[in-house]
Amino acid sequence: MARVFVYGTLTDPDRVEELLDRYELGSEVVLQGLRRVEGQYPTLAPGGECEGRLLETPEIDRLDAYEGVESGLYLRASVPVDDGESADCYVGDPEPLGADAEWPGSGPFEERVRSYLDANDVRIGHKE
Repeated sequence: MARVFVYGTLTDPDRVEELLDRYELGSEVVLQGLRRVEGQYPTLAPGGECEGRLLETPEIDRLDAYEGVESGLYLRASVPVDDGESADCYVGDPEPLGADAEWPGSGPFEERVRSYLDANDVRIGHKE
């Protein structure tokens, strides 16, 4: 069962039901260390925080297809959760999304995101 932080269209139960057959949409949480930025589709960028929900599903392949992971539009990265577990989150490449966001460092987008996540206190906590 995959656990995923969702912060865009997948926070809407009706949209999730259209996409997935088996899932559990949890309560609201906050991703600390990344903020939501708008583009063609929403994405995440360094700094700030982003409200969302935790989604659990065995259908991670459907989510990857929906988010365009194979085409490189989004990548799926693991982030710690305050309960001691972890959850994946989808981070979109700001350039093709037309989003005003910069990831520090040089090299491919995926490497810059993973380096930032490793070097900073990015985590998911329950909304107070």
